[in-house]
Amino acid sequence: MAVALPGATLPAVVEELLSEMAAAVQENARIPDEHLLSLKFIFGSSAVQALDLVDRQSVTLISSPSGRHVYQVLGSSGQTYTCLASCHYCSCPAFAFSVLRKSDSLLCKHLLAIYLSQVMGTCRQLKVSDKQLTDLLFVKKKQAAQKDSAAFNCVHLNTSQCGARANRIWHKQVL
Repeated sequence: MAVALPGATLPAVVEELLSEMAAAVQENARIPDEHLLSLKFIFGSSAVQALDLVDRQSVTLISSPSGRHVYQVLGSSGQTYTCLASCHYCSCPAFAFSVLRKSDSLLCKHLLAIYLSQVMGTCRQLKVSDKQLTDLLFVKKKQAAQKDSAAFNCVHLNTSQCGARANRIWHKQVL
């Protein structure tokens, strides 16, 4: 049983582990300890954090009539992150830094939570119109662009003019 969405490619060992976990959940309604240990070995502390997100039912699949879909994950900080599992993308800062920039991790905890919620059958579902999905993605893109613009402006101005605002934006985006 394939867990990843079409077009998504995870390392074979992760695909196999997720597949075995899905089979175990179907058979026993639980994930065996050896699978949890493997998950922790591959993903480190992100595995425990992702399982916590799944336990809190923080993952929602939002789909439209045209077949488009996006995930939203309510993070432990209370921030909602938009994720595209089909291309392994998350809007969180950890994804940008640890996955893309440093290549320290395969996935952030939000993407891992998506795959685990699929395995465990706990992903909440929300059906919206095509326009609502487009609006949702557009608002997220617009918010990200505003953050980038504000950070750019503050970094290029004298920091005494921006004060704490520059530090907050810089730390949110970089750290």
